[in-house]
Amino acid sequence: MSVVVGVLALQGGFSTHIALLKKVGVTAKEVRKPKDLEGCTALIIPGGESTAILKQVRFIEMHDALNLFAAQKPVMGTCAGLILMSRHIVNDTMVPFGWLDVDIKRNAFGRQADSFHTLLEVKLGGSKLQKIPALFIRAPTIERVGQDVEILAQYQNQPVFVRQGKLLGLTFHPELTQDASLHQFFIDIVKNRGLS
Repeated sequence: MSVVVGVLALQGGFSTHIALLKKVGVTAKEVRKPKDLEGCTALIIPGGESTAILKQVRFIEMHDALNLFAAQKPVMGTCAGLILMSRHIVNDTMVPFGWLDVDIKRNAFGRQADSFHTLLEVKLGGSKLQKIPALFIRAPTIERVGQDVEILAQYQNQPVFVRQGKLLGLTFHPELTQDASLHQFFIDIVKNRGLS
């Protein structure tokens, strides 16, 4: 099947996601308006500032279009993207989209100066674990995981990478490493229509 991955390009690190998608041989396009979702097979919501992204979404009246898209097609959110996809934010009054049955705590790993790089053991199909590099920048924590949410990676016994059907949520920034494993995993989900 032909795959076109949209990357929400309102704020944050959308360009690095696009570069990694091209690295795995996938067509990627910037999504800045509701009509840009047309023709997209899947969507990535990048890291950045979650409140700024949500304000932009409301300003351009894109909220309903994103809700409809996420109900039908695969979506991956990294850092701020995960915050926006979550069911509830425990330390903020912001109301996220609610697609992914997790509760999030914003900036739980600390400030920009507390950013760090580590290797994570990740389940990318079956029970086999694969080590991948992960960069945490003002990262959120996942405080609660719903019963339909699978934990694919943990850091210090805390979930940092989760899946619920065709939805992926990551507290870290895979796009800021040269490793495209997680983007390829997402593309495999897209090709299998979230059933793998």
